[in-house]
Amino acid sequence: MIGTMTIEVVCTAESTATGGGRDGHVKSDDGRVDLETSPPTAMGGNGGGTNPEQLFAAGYAACFLGALRLVGGKSEVVLDDVTTLRARIGFGKDSAGGFGLTAKIVSYLPGVEQGIADGLVQQAHQVCPYSKATRGDIDVDVSAKV
Repeated sequence: MIGTMTIEVVCTAESTATGGGRDGHVKSDDGRVDLETSPPTAMGGNGGGTNPEQLFAAGYAACFLGALRLVGGKSEVVLDDVTTLRARIGFGKDSAGGFGLTAKIVSYLPGVEQGIADGLVQQAHQVCPYSKATRGDIDVDVSAKV
């Protein structure tokens, strides 16, 4: 239960991290994700593996695109296969002396009127589970390009 909302879980994803965290290995329980991790060169790493921000960006992009297609369908706006989404996750020091994330979500909706695209993106931001999970905790900028 989250606050007053109950979640009926329909699937669960599980992964295990080993090694040094950012410099180690991640593997999902089904073996579909099986990756070396390393900090990016901008953070002093060798850049030889993926990092948590890339994995988060991939998940957020896929989830937000699904939410965008959902709200598009409900609004009877056809989003075809050229509809794409880019999630950019930033990592850095926060004002409290710790670390934090930022997110920039850009939806590419060719052929859709800008005002309609903007509205769909805002609706998707309200229903996307990643957006819900991060709301109030990280700065998320969402936009649409047509």
